[in-house]
Amino acid sequence: MAVRQLSDTTINRIAAGEVIERPASVVKELVENAVDAGATRIEIVTATGGKSLLRITDNGAGMTKEDLQLAVRRHCTSKLPEDDLMDIRTMGFRGEALPSIGAISRLEITTRHASEPHAWKIEVEGGQNSEVEPAALNAGTRVEVKDIFFSVPARLKFLKSDRAEATAITEIIKRIALANPTIRFTLSGSDRRQLELPACTGDDADLARIGQILGAEFTKNAMEIEL
Repeated sequence: MAVRQLSDTTINRIAAGEVIERPASVVKELVENAVDAGATRIEIVTATGGKSLLRITDNGAGMTKEDLQLAVRRHCTSKLPEDDLMDIRTMGFRGEALPSIGAISRLEITTRHASEPHAWKIEVEGGQNSEVEPAALNAGTRVEVKDIFFSVPARLKFLKSDRAEATAITEIIKRIALANPTIRFTLSGSDRRQLELPACTGDDADLARIGQILGAEFTKNAMEIEL
């Protein structure tokens, strides 16, 4: 059999198999992007355990029109300015998440950078990108992911119940929130009870965030260890 170059759509779907295991994987990638963008507020909305809808909204730096066009292409990233793999200061840097998500879902990104007069929007459906269009949004970014795995339906049978998938998303948010106590997180949707994690400040911010997630009883009996 002759050697041939795979199409971009096929390449993205293969990459999606490596990056995206379930809706919680999508949430992890998108929330980490929001953290890297300097957001102080991150709102997550889900439906049917994230299978039909994931919406992540942040008040981070946002993207320009040119950045948005590149963001949905493979191996395009703002997180590796000098190509120095020994100096990683972000939650991710490969530039595979957004094109991988767009290859297996209906993805819509709306974003506004402080230097732009208005927001911009792009849609990706099954790996096919739309033109970038003007949109309305305050500073920051909103990412909507609908119908995950619609273009690779065989993957749907490996997903668990809506409740199990919703629980997995909750655990991802709690873990990221523990590492970022100064960020406010809100997790809501028709498939869950709302989770509110207000931003914590001051010298005891870490302990306060631990208390929000693990309970006051835990923090009362906790002992700090430095090593």
